[in-house]
Amino acid sequence: MNIAVSTTEGAKPLELKEITTSAAWRGDVLSKGDSWVYMLSDAQIAELEVLGARFVEADPDLRYVQKEEYPLVECAEAVKEWGRDVDSGRGFVLVRGLKTHLYSDALSAAIYYILGLHMGDPIRQNEKGDLIDSVYATSDKTMDDPTAKSSKVRDYLVFHSDSSDVVSLMCLRPAKEGGASCLVSGAEIYNEILRRRPDLAPLLFQPYHWDWRRQDKNAPADTYTSPIIDLTDGVFSMYAGSLYILTAQEYEGVPKLSPEQIEVLELFDKITYEPGMAIEMDFRPGDIQWLSNYAALHARTTFYDYPEPQRRRHLLRLWLSRQGDRPVIDGFGKNGVVQVRHKPREGQTVDDQGFFRIKDAPVPRLLADHG
Repeated sequence: MNIAVSTTEGAKPLELKEITTSAAWRGDVLSKGDSWVYMLSDAQIAELEVLGARFVEADPDLRYVQKEEYPLVECAEAVKEWGRDVDSGRGFVLVRGLKTHLYSDALSAAIYYILGLHMGDPIRQNEKGDLIDSVYATSDKTMDDPTAKSSKVRDYLVFHSDSSDVVSLMCLRPAKEGGASCLVSGAEIYNEILRRRPDLAPLLFQPYHWDWRRQDKNAPADTYTSPIIDLTDGVFSMYAGSLYILTAQEYEGVPKLSPEQIEVLELFDKITYEPGMAIEMDFRPGDIQWLSNYAALHARTTFYDYPEPQRRRHLLRLWLSRQGDRPVIDGFGKNGVVQVRHKPREGQTVDDQGFFRIKDAPVPRLLADHG
């Protein structure tokens, strides 16, 4: 099925057809095998343990340390492979084998940060400047409470994208029950729309207004614009989240959505949650998930914790920039002010209060409302 659509005035029309690369997958098929799991070898684990111990001993400032200071040999080709999986493959990979149950949290975080430096450049995750964030429940709020922070509650999370090129999670300790990571392929959602409603598919390439203010109270404008789908150089990229398209309609001057645009947004969300579309994975201690925000949406099931604080579900999270590794049109995705790791973003006068030392970085902030 080929459909011609022009994405910008004067541009050569795209021939829309189903995505047949590994970026398009169904969870019920992918979960039958383990091609998405990379098992570290003994030599790779040993290298990371040595580098991690040196990192802890040196105690560098996380804002300024460079990957060249911690070069990889045994893991060098593996990191390239993970990058290809994220950028031009299925969009994610789960790395398994680290013995975090034997490590201090500082050593685990050091290994994770070293790999993060080789996978991209860490960016700030909050106004304090934290580069490693803890996904650790400090509140019993549910996500229907507008003050709830998704990384600090046990509630189910809907499918969404994060504010980075790559989002990564490392499991220090899993939940007593639940807390599965759920991923769904953007390319397969697109394929399903093309199969069912080829008349609506071209609308995904149109620019939409997104609610910037609700995503970021310090945003420089109420909205920004981006299409939902991009196919630069034939590489599929997705930027999804109909909630923020719909709430952007509340701002003065934002063009009203057409009935057809509303219809394609509803169809996109419907397909996302259909049985068999998503893959679920239960994290084991030491697991690291690398995920492209352009390739897949992610969610989480509700989880139940152990009563002891030191046994509770605890993941570490990195947001990475991989600019230049995926071709996209200018302005695709969230046009956020760059959150470089070595300084607050432009216009912010708040002093750095982040955890910039590796012994502090994996310690959860126990205030439920930290941001």
